[in-house]
Amino acid sequence: MSLRFIGIDPNTGDGESPTVWADQENGEIVIQGWKPSPELETECAAFEVPGHAVGIPEHEQVVRIPARMTKMLREACDVVDRAHIS
Repeated sequence: MSLRFIGIDPNTGDGESPTVWADQENGEIVIQGWKPSPELETECAAFEVPGHAVGIPEHEQVVRIPARMTKMLREACDVVDRAHIS
């Protein structure tokens, strides 16, 4: 995996480290975030999306990151886009 570190939450303290990477090889954004509350996870699992089963598949996870990391997510998207432009 060719991870490129994009950034970490600027308000990171001990034990708090939401982080964003770009996997240039696989064209994916990798996010480390906070675990959702049971209530949020239940709400996400109940959300209906046309053409998809309700619920969160066993191989997926809901994560939370602060809005202050939006620029990092945009940068990760740009990195992945540039690595996979045909």
